[in-house]
Amino acid sequence: MLRLRPYNINDADIILSWSKDEITFYKWSAGVLGEYPITKERFDFVNKLMAFTAIEDNDVIGFFTMRRPSENFEELRFGFIVIDPSKRGKGYGKLMLQLGLKFAFEIYGAKKVSLSVFENNEPAYFCYKSVGFDDVILDKTEIYYVLGEEWKCKELMIENR
Repeated sequence: MLRLRPYNINDADIILSWSKDEITFYKWSAGVLGEYPITKERFDFVNKLMAFTAIEDNDVIGFFTMRRPSENFEELRFGFIVIDPSKRGKGYGKLMLQLGLKFAFEIYGAKKVSLSVFENNEPAYFCYKSVGFDDVILDKTEIYYVLGEEWKCKELMIENR
């Protein structure tokens, strides 16, 4: 059974090992954590956020963070969402996000949760849609410059129902 627990520094080596190349790393980090490959010490930045590790039978399966875009907890924002590559396509991402949403809505009392995903990361996009996130139309598309390319973001949101 998949469970969430608070992230701890001992998880970093496992989580960072999932990014075997720059493209994989940048798809979940957007370069916010620094250049590929990053160190365990640099990844420690996530301790400034609400960071969670998804585990099954004590095996680390996934990771994500939550943060508050404003002072209150009405909106939370998911980020740095990543799943063990050997577990992708098996429903773990969906389960992890469902647990995260339950936590956000029931524990923190959030009214909505948002996230963004690169257009070139269709598996993640469809995972978020399967959990119930809806596309948000923005006046301006957020763009990152990654490996000499322009990567556009899609904004998604889910409201507490």
